[in-house]
Amino acid sequence: MLDRLKNLKLVKQLKETISPRLRWLNYANKTVDKTSADYIKMISGVEDIQTNSDERRLEAMVREQLKEEFPNIENMKSYELLVDAVMHNIKKKQLQAMDNLNIE
Repeated sequence: MLDRLKNLKLVKQLKETISPRLRWLNYANKTVDKTSADYIKMISGVEDIQTNSDERRLEAMVREQLKEEFPNIENMKSYELLVDAVMHNIKKKQLQAMDNLNIE
């Protein structure tokens, strides 16, 4: 019975028209964004990338310092913006310091 279905003209046409679409969908679903953190973790086996963990520790230090210097600042609306601005300034100064290094 199945052999007779394979020989039908309609089945052959469906197979020819749908097959490329199915292959493309299958390929598209399997492709992985190779720049994503999940892909890097999967390939390298490293749970946390060093730069991300350093940045998180620095942000935690900034938050702690702001809380010490300004009591109850974490309850203010502009707290997150202030943390972002401080982090931005630190990163900017780090980049400027790296630009000023004379590597020979």
